[in-house]
Formats: sequence, structure tokens, C-alpha cells
Amino acid sequence: MSEVKSVDPNQVLWFKERSALTDLPEAVIIAIAAKARLIRVQENRRLVLEETRPKSLYILYQGRLEQYRTSRVGPAQASSLLPGAVLHLLELVVNQPAQYTVITLTQSSLWEVTREDFQGIVAEHAALTQHVSQQLAANLAAVSSQLAFEQERQNILRPYRVPRAKRGIVGNSRYAKRLRQDIRDASRNRNPIIILGEPGLEKDNIAALIHFSSPFRRSPIIKVACKNLQASGAELWGRWGGKPGLLAALEEGTLILNNIQDLPPKLWPQLKHLLETQRFLPIQRSGSANQPRVPQESKARLILVTESEAEVAELTALGGHLIKVPPLRVRKSDIEAQVTYYLSLIAQTRGTPRRSITPAALRRLQAYRWPQNLRELASLLERAIAQVPGKEALSEEVFWPAEVPSHRFRLNLLEVYPWLRNFLRSDWWPTRLNYGFTLLFFAFVVAILFLGPQDRLHNVGLTLFWAWWWPIILVGFPFVGRLWCAVCPFMIYGELLQILSLKIWPRQLQRWPRELADRWGGWFLWGLFALIFLWEELWDLPNTAYLSSWLLLLITGGAIVCSLIFERRFWCRYLCPIGGMNGLYAKLSMTELRAKQGTCAAECSTYQCYKGGPANGEGQQTQGCPLYSHPAQLEDNRDCVLCMTCLKACPHRSVEVNLRPPAIELWTSHQPRSSEVALLLLLLGGVFLHRLPELEQVLGLSFPQDHLGVHAGVALAVLGLATAIPGALHGLYHLLHPDPQPFLKLAYGYLPLTLGATLAHYLYLGLTEAGQILPVASATFGGPMALPMWSAHPAVIAFLQGTTLVFALLASLVVLKKIARQTWGSLWPHALGLLGLTGVFWQIIVGS
Repeated sequence: MSEVKSVDPNQVLWFKERSALTDLPEAVIIAIAAKARLIRVQENRRLVLEETRPKSLYILYQGRLEQYRTSRVGPAQASSLLPGAVLHLLELVVNQPAQYTVITLTQSSLWEVTREDFQGIVAEHAALTQHVSQQLAANLAAVSSQLAFEQERQNILRPYRVPRAKRGIVGNSRYAKRLRQDIRDASRNRNPIIILGEPGLEKDNIAALIHFSSPFRRSPIIKVACKNLQASGAELWGRWGGKPGLLAALEEGTLILNNIQDLPPKLWPQLKHLLETQRFLPIQRSGSANQPRVPQESKARLILVTESEAEVAELTALGGHLIKVPPLRVRKSDIEAQVTYYLSLIAQTRGTPRRSITPAALRRLQAYRWPQNLRELASLLERAIAQVPGKEALSEEVFWPAEVPSHRFRLNLLEVYPWLRNFLRSDWWPTRLNYGFTLLFFAFVVAILFLGPQDRLHNVGLTLFWAWWWPIILVGFPFVGRLWCAVCPFMIYGELLQILSLKIWPRQLQRWPRELADRWGGWFLWGLFALIFLWEELWDLPNTAYLSSWLLLLITGGAIVCSLIFERRFWCRYLCPIGGMNGLYAKLSMTELRAKQGTCAAECSTYQCYKGGPANGEGQQTQGCPLYSHPAQLEDNRDCVLCMTCLKACPHRSVEVNLRPPAIELWTSHQPRSSEVALLLLLLGGVFLHRLPELEQVLGLSFPQDHLGVHAGVALAVLGLATAIPGALHGLYHLLHPDPQPFLKLAYGYLPLTLGATLAHYLYLGLTEAGQILPVASATFGGPMALPMWSAHPAVIAFLQGTTLVFALLASLVVLKKIARQTWGSLWPHALGLLGLTGVFWQIIVGS
């Protein structure tokens, strides 16, 4: 037996109480202390290299060490060592290489026992070998237990594992950039995440991107479909005293709950509790109801994916981070990148060259709204490739499903007739026409009305206004919509004085009070039109020249005042009574101005059609849309005056002038407005008012026309009659139908009849007095009236008036049916009302 030198009792005590040698017999500790010598090692020095035989036993006295083991499949496995740590005890006893590389993180003091001295201690003390053998057995049992647990854990997680993220975020739009930033922000912490978006947006892939971008990317990630979960939640929470659930098996991994709107209702309280406390309670097994359950802590990260906003606010309040995934229809500029990516992916999968796509096909895809988003895009491209053999480029013909519903049954007249496009983009429309003709002609008409004879037979101004303008503009509505407003003299004077005033008094014009105007503008113009009707009836405007002139001047004055205060055409958009009527009837037009939404969203960044700007390629310099309407957002002819400013400004050829089914917007994209319905019913009442003598005759009544108060009361009653009849019919419809459509919606079914009856009234003037323009013009300036004139036969006029009413009735019935989407058995009160109104109009217009 070797001689043992005397040792310091304090050293032995430190080894027994402060080091990892505490489990060894005291004799072995004393023997190790006798052979140990204290050494000092500078920081960042290596004590031993893994897979090499250690030369000494080390016991850390002061300082800090780090041990790590490299891995071929992942990062090095490292851990810190504090004072009291013992290095290489096991390796020296069993004569094995070191498992870890050890370096000093700080200047350290270590007790060192050389390998030769330690082997002598092992030879003398069998208890040391026995202790190491017991430790090896315990380690082996722990490893076996850990291996069994890991195998069970992997078996639990395997059906739900997400091996990797399928792809990154494709595209460079501001939406794509914001989504990437949201993913980066979410990956920096362990807070719960709610991912909200429409179907087909690969929200589960975004969840995977968050996980694999986080520091816990080596931990498992699983995805669970909420609709497939058991109502008890045993898969998630596990069973007490039985099989662990997904949360326990996941440890520090990530759990994706896909479509949480489908989560069984019984699991919602437990999920909210988990989000609040990071704890869950395993399910009680049958037969163990009396066993107390202990809440388990969850280290897993939760990512909740949903298509519904119903639960989002509540979940976000519990500490969740919300990521809203934008739909593909608002990321039109990313579609080209998405198409390129999917075509490359398909080519790689099939082992074929990547296919190209024509610009026309790409524009068609950009114009589509993509209800199923990326899922639909990928499916559509695969189907298109299957249809086109060889290496041909994918043309627009193979993307037949990709059609915007609002663009169905449309024919772009600008493509069919290039000369029309050239004319509408020229200075002739409408600038030269307005400032070279309309401006002067309107002044001439107003002057003639003021200075010329005051009766209809001798003033050509009255003939032009009442016998020419009214019939022509009414006939034009079904064909060209609100085209008159592009050459309207009221606003031409307003714009001219606006330009001159800004040169004389440079200033910033006021921006539009949009909220106030949207709320009350329609009612203001309704009130003006009601006053015009009363003025026309009570003071006989059609037969009094200077009063007709005052009507034109007052409307022009409103346009001028608004132009001096507000920018662009505020009067036309919100306040003009004639513009309100034009916008209402323009809904029936068979033409429309629209834009290719995909082109606008994907290619345009200047919005010159809306805001104005300098010349840009094909686009001309303009001041922007006078009505502040973007053509890509137009869904209603009411907000477009067909001035073609957008067509001139657009450098991408996005603007279209389409031929379409008449009135199609009324049952597709239309949004009813109460003020607009009130104007419609007022115009319907105006037909009765225009034919007040005939109406009195049909009703067998007579009212004194020379008494202003009585006359005004009768006029108001007649105007209100048009509102009372449809209102009463809708009340009957409401009683008979269990789920009635709102009156504001169905009232637009009366619009074709209103236009037809108004046109039938003015057809008489257009077919009689309009042909007398030559003798009347001569008489205006004191000349002879014995000049050629033309007038239709009364039978022809009656035939045309009756035909107009019949067509208007049929159109109203079709529009009513389309809007309501109900059977005639439900709509018969309104259908009967249309028939009755048509019969009355026939009596007072055709039969008079």
C-alpha cells in the first residue's frame, strides 16, 4: 500500500461538501485529496479534447468552465461547469476517451490528480470501482428510461409532425414585406399567436415559418386539425395516470391548432385557461374519479389558425399576437412572382422545363378575385399546363375560370374600335367641345331666353330646352349613361371661373367634406329637385322663357360657388339636382367605364387617373378625376361623368369603356341609398305632376289652378302619390312574405318605368315642337314663320309612347325579379303595382 501524505482537513471537507465527490467513501476522498495539487489555468484554454484519453482528473475549485460535444447533424451541445464539478472520473476508471471538450471561460483554479496517481487510487480502493459501476448502472437505467420515454413521445407526435416549412413568403409588395416582418417579430418570443386569414392562404405554412425562424427550431412542431379533436380533449391534455397528451409530449415545441373555429365547444374554457396560465389539467380516466389531479405546466408554444374573426378579439386579449394574412386579391402586384414560383415548382416536380405565361394571361390572372387564394392559383396553373402540350407559353384561353364576375358579358369598345379610343384621348373630348362650342352656345341660349319673346311659339331657347334637350338626354341614358355631364355647361362655367380665380387670387381650395356630403348631399339635391318641380308647375316654366333662364342660371350659380370654394367638381358629385337624376338613370345604361383591377393593383403606383400628375409614358398630364373616383373601384355608373380623364392619364391601358347588359349593376354590385330611392320616387311623382290636368280628368276631379296655395298643395300631394303607392305595396308584400327584401333594395325595380314614363311624356314635345325649330328660330329674331317644319302624326306619337311604356314595364319587371331573387308568387304585390302604374300612365300620357 502506498504511503499517504498528510492532507489539509479543510480540503477534505471541501471535497466532501462542495464537490461532486460527496457520494464517495471518506477514505477515497482523502486519498484523492492527498494526490491533488492546485493549478491555475488562464481563460479560453482547452483542458481536454473530446475523443482523446484524459491525462488527469480535475476538480474545479474557482472559475467557470464550459464543456461541449460537436454534432454532425446539429449545433454543438454545450453546458457550463461551476465550482465543485468533477471531470473525467468515469473515463479514468473505465479507461475510456473523454466525451466532451472542456475549455476555461474565466481564469480558473483546479485540483488536478494525474492519471498515474488516480489509477493507483483505483487499485487500492475497490469501493471506487464499485461506486463507478453503480453510477454506470444508474446512468444506463436513466438512458433506457429516457429512450423509452423519447420513443413513446415520438410515437405520440409522429402523426402530427410538420417536417419543414413548404415555402417562404413570395412577392415584394408592401403586404408581403409586412407579413415577413410579422413573422420575424413573432419568432422572437414565445407568446401565443393567432393567424387570421381567408381559405387557401397557407396559414399553417406561416406558422411553420415562425417556428423554424425561432431559437427553438430544433424542437418538434406539430399541426392538429381542431375539427378532428375528441370532445374530451384527451389527445391534447392526456389522461391522468395514463398516456400523456400532445402538450406533454411536445415539451418546448410548437403546437399549431388549425381552424380553431372548429374546436369542440367543451375545449374552449380549457384552451383559454392554458393561454392565461400556461397550465393544463389532464383528463380524468374512468374509474379514477377520486384521484386528485395536479395541473401540468406546458412549455409548448401555441399558434392558433383561424378563418373567422369571431374569437380573435378574445384570444388576442389573452396575450396573443395577431397576424392578419392579406388575401391574394389585394396583393395583385405579387401575382406575377407567385405564378413564376409555382411554374418553377411544377417544372421541378415533373422534371420538365419551366413554362412561360403570356402578358395577356397574366393580366387575366391579376383581374381575378381569387376566392380560394393561393390554393386556387396553384390548381389553376397545374390545370393550364395539362391543357397546353409541349413548351408553348400559357395563354389567356387556358385560364377560363379566372374571370371576374363583374366583368362577365362585357365588351371593351376601346379595343374593338381603336378610333374611339383615339378620339376620347384627344383634346376634342371634351375640352375643345366644351370651350369651343358648349360655353358659347349655352350663353346664347340663356341670352335668348332673357331677351327674346317669352312664349313657346316665338322663343327658340324654350324649344331647345324643353323639346330638344329633355327628350335627347332621356333617350341617351340607356345607351351612354351620364355622358351629358361631360359636356354640361353648368360645370364648364364653374371650372372656368375656378381657374381664373386661382390665377387672380392664388389659394388652396378646400377639400371635400366627404362624410357630411355622403350623408346629406343626396337629400340636398332631392330637395332642390322637388323645388324645381314645384316651380315648374306653379309658375309654368316650360312656357315662360325668362323663368327657364333663371332655372339654368341658378344651377350654374351653384356650380360656380362650389367651384370657388372646393376643389374639382364637388357640385357635380353631391349637390347638382340634374346630376343626381343623371346618376340615377345612368344605372340603366348598357355602357360603363371601368378599369382592370389587376392591372391597376399590380402595375400602377402613381394613381394619376385619380390624383392627377405629369405625363408618364402613354399617360397624359391631367388634374385627376374631377369626381374623385378611381376607375378600378367603380361599381356604379352614378359616380362617373365619362369625361375620360382617367383614360387619358392611364399609362397602362387599364381603363375600359364596356358594352354590358343594361342595368346589370342593380342586381350585382349595387348598394342602395335612401336618398337615391327618395329621388327615384320623386321623379316618378314628377310624371304625374307633368300630367296633372290629365290626371284630374282620369280621377274626375278639378282643382283651381289660379289659387297658389291650393295649387301648391295639390302638387305636393301628387308628388307624394308616387311614394305612397310603392310604400303601400311593399307593406302588403311584407305581410305576405316571411323573409322580405328591404324596400330600399326593391324600389330600384321601379327605375326603368320611371325613366320610360318620363320619356313618354317628353316624346310628344320631341316629335312635335322639336320639328318647328326653324320657324320658331326665325320668329325669335323677328323673321317670318313660313319655314319648313316637321311633326309626327298623333298616331305615331301615341304608338311610340305606348311602346316606350310597355318596354319600361317589362324592364322593371325583369329588374325587380333580378334584384329580389324571389319567385313571382312572393313579388306579386310589386308586380301588380308596376302594372297598375303603367295603366295609369297609359291613360294620362297615351290616351290624352
